[in-house]
This record gives sequence, C-alpha cells and structure tokens, in this order.
Amino acid sequence: MTGADRETDAQFRARLRKFLSTHAPGPRPRDPAVRVEWTKAWHATLVDHGYAGPSWPREYGGMELPFARQIIYQEEIARARVPGPLGTGLGIVAPTIIEYGTEEQKRRWLRPMLRGDVVWCQGYSEPGAGSDLPSLRTTARRDGEEYVVNGQKVWTSSGTLADMLFCLVRTGSPGSRQKGITYLNIDAGSPGVTIRPLRDLTGAAIFAEVFFDEVRVPVANRIGEENEGWPLVRTSLGHERSAGAMNQAASYRRVLGELIDLAHERGLTGDPLVCDRLVEFEMRVRLIRYNAERTVSDILTKGEPGAGSSVSRLMIAAFEQDLHEFAVDMLGPDGIVTAPSGQAVQRGRWLTGFLMTRASTIGAGTAEIQRNTVAEQVLRLPYDPAMPPR
Repeated sequence: MTGADRETDAQFRARLRKFLSTHAPGPRPRDPAVRVEWTKAWHATLVDHGYAGPSWPREYGGMELPFARQIIYQEEIARARVPGPLGTGLGIVAPTIIEYGTEEQKRRWLRPMLRGDVVWCQGYSEPGAGSDLPSLRTTARRDGEEYVVNGQKVWTSSGTLADMLFCLVRTGSPGSRQKGITYLNIDAGSPGVTIRPLRDLTGAAIFAEVFFDEVRVPVANRIGEENEGWPLVRTSLGHERSAGAMNQAASYRRVLGELIDLAHERGLTGDPLVCDRLVEFEMRVRLIRYNAERTVSDILTKGEPGAGSSVSRLMIAAFEQDLHEFAVDMLGPDGIVTAPSGQAVQRGRWLTGFLMTRASTIGAGTAEIQRNTVAEQVLRLPYDPAMPPR
C-alpha cells in the first residue's frame, strides 16, 4: 500500500490543492495559438506529476481514484480555475478505448491524449443525421487493410484543433441504420480531410465541418468489430454526459457563487425576486451534483453510465440556459454590452455565456432525444412509434 492509498480524503484534498496552487499555469493568454500551447503544457504537467485522469487506470497514466476522491478532484480543479482539456477525447473516446480497444490501441492513443500531445474531437453528427444518428451517411469501404472514407461531419467541437477524429461511419448497406455502423479513428492530417471552421453567435469558431474525400484509414484504427459500432456509441455518449455532469456540477458551483457575489456588488440582494431566483439556482446546482454522483456511481458499479446520464444532460442544459438568461436580465442594460466595447461587466462573460448556451439543448443529443431516453429507459414508458425504428 502506498502513502497515497493510506491518506484520508481530507489529506488528499489538501495535497491536490497545494499542487494546483503551486503549479497553476498563470493567467489565460489572449492569443489563441499561445493559449493552445499553454493548455497543452498544463495537461502535460498534470500527467508528469501524477495528477491527471482521475478515473483512468494507472497503467495508462491515470490516478484510478475511488468515487469519493473523483468528486474531490473535480471540485478542486473547478476551484483552481485551471484550463480544461482541448478537444472532446478525454470524456468520450477515452472510456471507449479503455473498454473496447486492443492493448496496442490503448498504448498508442491513451497517454498522448491525456497529456494533450494529441487532440481528439468527435465526428458523429452530419447535416442530415443529428438527433437521428443511425441515419448517418458517411461511408467507409474496405480495401485490403484500409478503409476508404467519404462523406461529411458537422458541429465538430474543436475540429480546427484536432489531430485525430473519432468517427462513426457506415460500413453496412445504406438502410442498415445502427446495424451497419463502425467506430473508426481518423488522422485529421490524412490526405482528403478538409476542416472548415463554423462561427457561432459569439463570433467564435468552436465548431467545424469536416469533409472526407477518399480518405484512407488503417483497419487497425477501428475500435471493435465492423458494423458493431453502435454499442460503442452508446458507451461514448453515456460517458460524455456523465463526465460533463461531474465537471459542470463543480464548475457551476463556482459560477453561481460568482453570480451571487456580483448581485451583492450591484446592491441587488435586497430585491426579493433576485433572491428567489438565486435560491432556486442554489437548489438546482446541488441537484445537478447529486445526480452526477449517482451517474458516476453507476459507472463504477455497473461499468456503464446508463440512461440516467440523460437526466444529467437535461438538467444541466436547462440550468445553464436559465442561469445566463437571469444574469443578463439582472444586469439590465449593462447585460447586453459586448466585450470589445471595453465597458462590459466582467468582460461580457454573462452575455457570452447567454449566447453560447442557446445551443445547450441541442449539443450532445437534443433535449427531445434525452426526454425520449428517460421516458423509455428510466420511466419504462411505451416506445414512441413516431420515432425511427431502433
């Protein structure tokens, strides 16, 4: 038994907090290119000092923490306000590789992903296949020891930063739906891959569209068997929602505290309507945390997050939209002053959050899809006959 195994939760929290305060990377650079390197350096520091991947196996660079300490870890990371990972790989494809990948794939992909040396992003949604993901049309044709990929993906978060794309491709017949889907990892630098940024309401280009034109991908980059990628998708999406729930529960605990401080600074806490909404948000952020804990507990005991992860996603999407809408309303005319003016409250963070969260009920599965999942798999209600066949 190591010293780390013998320490109490309180000692672990103190040790982690001391590390974060000692090694924190400093103020966030304004230049985007510098910010990317700054973020990568921070995550390399976490791995090199043994403070990355709280739920990952130790053999792949993780900490393999018990449940209670994973919660402590997320709380302290949110408190320290250090940069999160680039791309979407850690919370989505990494659990899939850990569970379904070969040993060679785990050794090849996991540690560089954890360090930030290789940035991964998701290639699931398409122009005609978002909520109805089994209708995707990007194809992968087997040619010896390679697949030849053609098609398009859209709403690809962090696509312009990506080194690797974890994609869903159709290897079955056009009408095979989820029975003909394969999980394939594609090098973003491969000939025939074109990535174009998409600007959102804030003016930023967080998303991208990706085009594949006769892109050759080694069969060794396939996770699982051909045409059997759909169960892996369910694992990926479940982990995405559960990881997001844990991270966002800790983050929004801090954000709500900052909003309460802002209400104090502006003398608004004497307004009973403001107080009523702040109390409501306090209750909701606690419920988000408790539900996130339940979802992670399901992963630890059952190996899968299950349909309960859809509950977390629904709660967070509604919460972050309502919180930022209230913040802008609370600030009145000051709430719509943009950052470039130099006159914005807290550099326009609440307005930016308001604009960004308009898409919260669409991303990571629409709210309508999440409600169907909860209805059928949690509440055991009858299957909706208007939905496409499963």
